[in-house]
Amino acid sequence: MRGAAAAEAVSRVKKTEDGRLLDAIREATKSPTQRKVSYAIPCASAFRDAVTLLAESRKVNVGDIARSVMLTMPESTVQAMEDPGEPDADDRETVILKSGPSAGKPWRRKPRLQVRMPAGLEVVTIRKALALALKLDRDALKVTLEDAAKPSARERLADQAEEIGRLRSVISALSSEILSNGIRTREEALYVLGIAPGTYPDMQTIKARFRMLATIHHPDSDIGNHERMAQLNDAIAFLRKNQ
Repeated sequence: MRGAAAAEAVSRVKKTEDGRLLDAIREATKSPTQRKVSYAIPCASAFRDAVTLLAESRKVNVGDIARSVMLTMPESTVQAMEDPGEPDADDRETVILKSGPSAGKPWRRKPRLQVRMPAGLEVVTIRKALALALKLDRDALKVTLEDAAKPSARERLADQAEEIGRLRSVISALSSEILSNGIRTREEALYVLGIAPGTYPDMQTIKARFRMLATIHHPDSDIGNHERMAQLNDAIAFLRKNQ
């Protein structure tokens, strides 16, 4: 979709909640747009039949399907879709000519979809939009609607990754140094667990400290560390044996 009216329509759809998507699409398609023309979209018979069946099941026409995708999807997403392509050389349909000198005679032609859309679109773009609609219908792709006024999912993930990196740095700075020669004494075991050397905590206290640190350093955690977890295991094993 192009022009100010199309941009306004897209904006309205993006700000709509998930449950009202269909109503938003219907409303958006009423917006003034460029003059519509009829496109013949050559495609494989199987693709034509699948798109036609999808349109019939939704009680809309093929053009509505293509427009809905273009209104709700970024142009980059549509263009990145793999083009289903034109039919193979042996994939043809027979139609009866209705006018002209050959009216009434059969004609073998490429399978196609007739679609009314705004003028100026590329046939390949429409075909890609229809292919995208089929993937969405088959649950091969999912759509997430986001409020344009709020950070996108990608931006939130980037912020989360940055926060995890910051937490890793904080934990590393506050954690005891990894002992390169392993746990050899009781004082070293207490040091790894963050308990002051020279003290004699009971096993319940040691286990509680171990569980707390294990939730932080376990490798399955986003901020975990395999080496620190291994040394924690060595420390509590040493203390159990030499308590």
